Amino acid sequence: MKRILTGFLLLLAFWAPGQVTAQTVPTDTTTLRPTSLWRKSFKAALNFQEATLSSNWRGGGVNTFGLNTLLNAHADYKRDIHSWDNEADFLYAFVSNKGQGYRKSLDRLYLDTKYGRALNPKWDMFISLNLLTQFADGYKYRDDASGNQGAQFISSTFAPAYVTLAYGFEYHPTTYFKVRLSPFAPRLTVVGRNQRFIPALGDNPYGVRPGHSTRWEILAAQILAEYDNDIAKNVNLKARYLLFANYGGDNLALRRVDHRLDASLTAKVNRYVNMALTGILLYDYDQDRGLQYSQGLTLGLLYTMQNYK
Repeated sequence: MKRILTGFLLLLAFWAPGQVTAQTVPTDTTTLRPTSLWRKSFKAALNFQEATLSSNWRGGGVNTFGLNTLLNAHADYKRDIHSWDNEADFLYAFVSNKGQGYRKSLDRLYLDTKYGRALNPKWDMFISLNLLTQFADGYKYRDDASGNQGAQFISSTFAPAYVTLAYGFEYHPTTYFKVRLSPFAPRLTVVGRNQRFIPALGDNPYGVRPGHSTRWEILAAQILAEYDNDIAKNVNLKARYLLFANYGGDNLALRRVDHRLDASLTAKVNRYVNMALTGILLYDYDQDRGLQYSQGLTLGLLYTMQNYK
């Protein structure tokens, strides 16, 4: 796992050189220098939420403080019929309520690299490798019979971690929308020391059997669709939908098909201040039989840069 993560992070090294002068690169394709074959972009956000109540506040509630951080970087290379696209997408948020302490609310680490070979202006053949996991420990909170709230350990750093190698075709009719169709997409699920999560999640945490730390799903298919566009002036919508279906053995059933939608709507108040609405919808039969969701609304600081229009 450390080697996989190191490989992904090395890809980001291609993004760093030349950022100081990146804004001055010409956009006329007839005069672009060799370095302009790379399209690089970077977005970072730091959002806060806070509420303070006086000791005699009769409306109810507690003092609270929250922090939401986001980082997204792209480094995409294209020359003739060949392309190489790389993305790092990090999201982490927490809240601290008086009397309850620190609690994580959002946590995502997504790394993706893809090589493509153009078949025509709208279709590519591709091979990709991506990692989807989280940074920090996760807990489920519930009240016991006495009404006291307790925490159950349900996830940890890189547990679970999903590594997917996909082959297939990509359709990209516009610059802001693309979809990958992968009839063969083997996935490795990593859950180190999964016995830690059995008390809260049952005998097969994240589909990994007791006494094992990994699970292979070789015969599998994947669909990955991405949308990133300004839908109004200073308003950006970014969404990523992922479908994963294991069709090996008895696993091919509609209820066992995994779905995940990550979306964020960002409105810029001015150059550095933004308002962001983020949400995640997740259905994973191996995690839970119901639909999981996470949502947040924040106001904070946003910084973006790119070397192309």
